[in-house]
This record gives sequence, structure tokens and C-alpha cells, in this order.
Amino acid sequence: MKVLIHETQATAVDCVAGLFADRLKQEPETVLGLATGGTMEAVYERLIARYKAGDMSMAKARSFNLDEYVGLRPDHPCSYWYYMRKKLFDHVDIKPENTFLPCGDAPDPEVEANRYEDAIAAAGDIGLQLLGLGANGHIGFNEPTSSLASHTRIKTLTRTTREANARYFDSFDDVPRLAITMGIGTIMRAEEIVLLAFGEAKADVVAKMIEGPVSAACPASILQMHRKVTVVIDEAAASKLALRDYYEEVHPEVRAPS
Repeated sequence: MKVLIHETQATAVDCVAGLFADRLKQEPETVLGLATGGTMEAVYERLIARYKAGDMSMAKARSFNLDEYVGLRPDHPCSYWYYMRKKLFDHVDIKPENTFLPCGDAPDPEVEANRYEDAIAAAGDIGLQLLGLGANGHIGFNEPTSSLASHTRIKTLTRTTREANARYFDSFDDVPRLAITMGIGTIMRAEEIVLLAFGEAKADVVAKMIEGPVSAACPASILQMHRKVTVVIDEAAASKLALRDYYEEVHPEVRAPS
């Protein structure tokens, strides 16, 4: 696990956008795994700027998003289909037919989850997976106690996850209780993973993810077992790391003056 500690949230976001753009330059046909939520908004803003500057193209890429709420239509303003169009897809050159998310309004969500898993496998699995980090250690919507070998399926969201996402809805009661999510096993099949987390509120869970035991109690801790994962964090999120000095010694270029 490569741990990159940045002085600020802004430079951490720049780093992730740079890793994403560099991957597309090297392999334009990469199958991308995309995430949503507040953490990713700044990343997508940077990617749009790179595209407009002629520094990045997604024309040959395909993308699969991590998850979608059960029961929401693609045009619902709180759906992740809607989020991705507004935050990224409508502003870059990725082909609409190459963007994939679970259908939250599918007649049978379990059948849809299986179909989505099969589609990811048929695409050759994810080449580069972007991840955020939930305050309880979830990745995608794989809540604590999720199977560390799970495939795409339906998950019941914890109250804390629903509370964290309630700001996007009219009220807490409007936040769906169920979601279709890529499984942890699905995520772990990705060739490369980049996780972004920042802020003091994430410090405890960042420490558990990087330095704690691998446990379903903190689903993100399974990333310790991945062959190529980069964790990008700011100083606040790194504040509880016991081995912080070591990570900074290994990657001094992160904090080197420009």
C-alpha cells in the first residue's frame, strides 16, 4: 500500500486527478471504476478542467460506478446516474454508451445486481478504481461486516451512512435503505485502486484502514491485501497514523517544495 500524505486537501485532490489522467494517457481504453459523494466532486472538477485544457481524454474509456440506490430512477436528482452526468459525464468526451451504473429502479434488484457483476467481468474487470472512504470504513456501500469476498449485491445501509447522505435529500426519511453495490471482492479484482480521504473526521478510520487488522469491521482494511493501491490523504486525515514519519520518508517528493 502506497500512502501519500499531502499538506492540503487541494493538493491531495490534484494528486488523484493526476493519477487518473496519467492512467488514461498510458492506457486510453482503461475500464474505470468511479465513485460518487462529496469527496469526488473536487476530483471531477479537476478532470473536467484537464479535458477542457486538452490534457485528458476519456473518449476510449469505459466506466462502471460503484453503486446506486434501490428504487431511484436514473433521472431522479439524488440518483448516482444523475450525479455522474452533472458532475462529470456531460462535461467530458466519454461516450454515453460506455458509462455504466446499476439500475436502481430495476424490477428485480437482485437480478440487476447479478447482471451488473457479470457486465464488469465481461469488460475484463476494472483497470483503475477510484474510492472514497466512509466514516465507518465502508468502500462502495459495503458496510461493516460485509463479506470481504463479496460480489455485486444488495446492501442495507447503516443509519450513519444514511445520515451522512441525508444532505442530498429533502429529509433523512427520503434516503433509501437499500443500495446495489459492487462487492469487496469485485473491487479487489481491480488492477489498480486509488483511494482519497481528507479531513480530521476521517483520521480514525484512515488509521484503521492502513494500520489496523484486516477485518470486516472495517471493510476498507482489506485494501492492505491489494497488489497495487494508493491512498491519498491530507495532513488532517493522517493525524492518527502511528507510522506517519515512515510514509513521509518513503515518499518525500509529496511534500517537496515546488
